[in-house]
Amino acid sequence: LRTCKLPALPEAILQFHYPENLKVKNTSRERLAFDELFLLQLGVVKQKRNWQESQPGNAMALKNDILERFLTSLPFELTRAQNRVLQDILGDIQKGKPMSRLLQGEVGSGKTVVALAALVMAVANGFQTAIMAPTEVLVEQHFQSFIRLLSQAGFQPRISGNIAVLESPLEEPITIVLLKGSLPVKAKRELKGLIAEGKAHIVIGTHALIQEGVEFKRLGLVVIDEQHRFGVLQRSALRQKGFNPHILVMTATPIPRTLALTLYGDLDLSIIDEVPPGRQKISTKWVLPEKRQAAFEFLKQQIQSGRQAFVICPLIEESESIAAKAAVVEYTYLSRDVFPELRLGLLHGKMKSEKKEETMRHFRDGELDILVSTAVVEVGIDVPNATVMLVEGADRFGLSQLHQFRGRVGRGTEKSYCLLLAEEPSPQGRERLNLIEKIHDGFILAEEDLKLRGPGEFFGTRQAGMPDLRMAKLTDIAILETARREAEKLFEKDPGLKLPEHLPLRKEMARVWKEGGEWN
Repeated sequence: LRTCKLPALPEAILQFHYPENLKVKNTSRERLAFDELFLLQLGVVKQKRNWQESQPGNAMALKNDILERFLTSLPFELTRAQNRVLQDILGDIQKGKPMSRLLQGEVGSGKTVVALAALVMAVANGFQTAIMAPTEVLVEQHFQSFIRLLSQAGFQPRISGNIAVLESPLEEPITIVLLKGSLPVKAKRELKGLIAEGKAHIVIGTHALIQEGVEFKRLGLVVIDEQHRFGVLQRSALRQKGFNPHILVMTATPIPRTLALTLYGDLDLSIIDEVPPGRQKISTKWVLPEKRQAAFEFLKQQIQSGRQAFVICPLIEESESIAAKAAVVEYTYLSRDVFPELRLGLLHGKMKSEKKEETMRHFRDGELDILVSTAVVEVGIDVPNATVMLVEGADRFGLSQLHQFRGRVGRGTEKSYCLLLAEEPSPQGRERLNLIEKIHDGFILAEEDLKLRGPGEFFGTRQAGMPDLRMAKLTDIAILETARREAEKLFEKDPGLKLPEHLPLRKEMARVWKEGGEWN
């Protein structure tokens, strides 16, 4: 209370309900909010300590010559933000306790090359590494881009199906393998053998990586791409494949700092907050209903110029209660009435995963002109030739989600466009559409989204086991950071809250963190 200049609890409760003036009321709310955030931070800091201190990690040596050679061979220079984040990661993996870091960065900000530099460093230290991504299309992209980037660094690739051996004149060869659920049994058995013998150095895979039968000989570093698609249990399952490996979690979904500190409090936070020079701004336009045909005409012109387009719909099937376009109905309408001469594909969450992967592959390979999809396309598809993103019922999506859709185009050299169609948006829907037209920074949009929709809706689900917040708001950045600092300070002094003066606090932790058995 002394350090943070907070009023005593009885006084704060009294002054919050019967305040002498507005200033005192605000100070009292801050004290009550601090209590909630302090208990929350104690819980997440405890989770982080438990994992980092249960067993020692693998300290790795920094091999500057290899790192320098890899970085100077790239056809571009890393941005300041990429360099800063790479230093965070390299600093972590040199320590004797396992890294647990969340890397946030916009689509196109260059997270993959930073992750690859860390993977190369771990391999140079004699460890195996793994990168897990949510879709087969995304793991295939990683496989191709890793081979391309390492080839530029002087490695000579020999590729045979899902195995790439990259020879280097200076070091041992690096073997990259691609493990997917759809592979034939024989191919899977061969890959699992290479992984178990320690002959596979970088293993790229879907959740097939965490299934039984995949055993690593010496797993030292794990990278998880598109974190929000994997739960804590899946993260933990991959972690258990090795002797306390370092973990780097990556996401292209901008999460406001406050929410990241709260939901991912067990992870250190790094942010790539700038995009490489030359990355184009995507022209974004909210289209009124009467301009719908003009939007379709524009889309057709782009395709006639050799480009491709996405059309996003909020629902899979028609719903009586929600007057929104359904992907299945929209696909039929567009194929038959609007673009009969073009090649259209359909993608939605109820399709079997093999069918989804096949459709995305056809679109990526230029065999489809337009992909009609629900929100499943939000992550995991990179089509440089796609220049138009048309979103139906755009007012039904959150700002962060609209920004993710927009990030699917503008990945090549051509000028790209995002067209937002909304029939009769609510005042809040209008506000969102106005903001996305003007703001192109995903982190600013995420903060605005959080203000507009609140934390529960922002993620669609509540984190299991998280205490409820009644007085605190997730926009209380200063209070949250103070609570985090004080929680860490207290842990230095008394990690188990065993001192007599901390017993009431321990009792309160047992009440608030019902699923945290260690407090009882």
